[in-house]
Amino acid sequence: MTLDGPRAAALGALARTRSEPGSAVLLRSALHARRLLLLKALLVRVERHRDAVDAAVFRRFGAAWRLLERVERRRPEVVEDLLDYPTTGGWLATALAAPVGPALDRHLARLDVLAVTAALRSGCPTTLTVDAPGGLLVLPGVGRLRTGADRVRVRSGTHTGRLHSDGPERAAPDVLLLTDPRTGALVGRGPGWTGLPVLSGSAARLDDLDPYRVPVGGIGSPPRGATDHDVTDRAAWSARWESGLELLHRTDPSRAGEVRRAVRAIVPLVPCGPGSYGATLSAAPGAVLTSLPADAPDMAETLVHELHHSKLATLHELVPLYRPGRAAAVHRVGWRADPRPVSGVFHGVYAHLALSDLWRRATAAEGVPAAWRTRAGRQFERVHDQVGEALSILLESDELTNEGRKFAHQMKRHHASLKAAPGAPG
Repeated sequence: MTLDGPRAAALGALARTRSEPGSAVLLRSALHARRLLLLKALLVRVERHRDAVDAAVFRRFGAAWRLLERVERRRPEVVEDLLDYPTTGGWLATALAAPVGPALDRHLARLDVLAVTAALRSGCPTTLTVDAPGGLLVLPGVGRLRTGADRVRVRSGTHTGRLHSDGPERAAPDVLLLTDPRTGALVGRGPGWTGLPVLSGSAARLDDLDPYRVPVGGIGSPPRGATDHDVTDRAAWSARWESGLELLHRTDPSRAGEVRRAVRAIVPLVPCGPGSYGATLSAAPGAVLTSLPADAPDMAETLVHELHHSKLATLHELVPLYRPGRAAAVHRVGWRADPRPVSGVFHGVYAHLALSDLWRRATAAEGVPAAWRTRAGRQFERVHDQVGEALSILLESDELTNEGRKFAHQMKRHHASLKAAPGAPG
């Protein structure tokens, strides 16, 4: 696919690691188109294997699909926001890869939850009974109900939703109130309810509840799992988010604004060894998976680094930047001890170019702490050279597409401008 006119300009802004209205719209539309494609692929898979899908699961899947369509006709923006939430991407990737049989049946039940969440957020009246595996019902991007039953009856009204445990001893229902019909914001109350906190000054959630926030088996090497909600220090995470965003705003207000808009979820990871660890899932752009950063600069750097992995993953789905390469074709880069394929080099260059831009601005920004300015200057001098070496690897590779090569050349021009500019780059 070739990008022309406004789209070419958006591609140029993205290569400079900047956020402009055109590039933000391009990424949002690309992400949503991808989610719709994957959702349709799941429907086709269910239809193709309907004889192997449990009959009750198949009926509930169809009912949930129809409810989701009904809500979309009423409030399309609510359904779009829900489908684009990072854990929806994690669920779709898991369901599409699950073997046909009980494993697939188990993941198909998530569509019930998506549909009732959409109904609750849109004020669309409906009644539906959904699975609560292990006595837990998680509404993506909203919160979790802990109940003693494996099924929950959800009654959604125009302003209020009620969650009833489906069992012989029914306690008073937990209640969800639609507090902002414009955004679909819900606030819950009841002994079994735990909501997801919204991080200050953004639409991002601190998501320590959703079962699809991290793949089964963890992420990275050694594998890191998600922190359990019961041991998550939500106050510490909120404070670290606020201090990191404040430092970003002082250093580069435009980049701070991009983080506030584009990061949808912070997923706490279990610490493993010294220092913090950050990661991004290509199936779940917009989620920053990380152990608790040590301080405000660490949080700011983690947010910028992981957001740019998300941006590149989304762009690559729209406009392939590189082709599947030879398994043996790996390269050494300055920021990793292990050799990387071209895809890894591309991602690493992009994320570290964004950090270099941030650090370069910090050395010239007014009103930032002196310690941050000194730290940023040291980091810039070290990483800028590493990015230059890795850019040479990309531009000499035969695994880049035409658009990928153009993108790499634009990154190279921005990389050169950072070193040449006496002050903060434009």
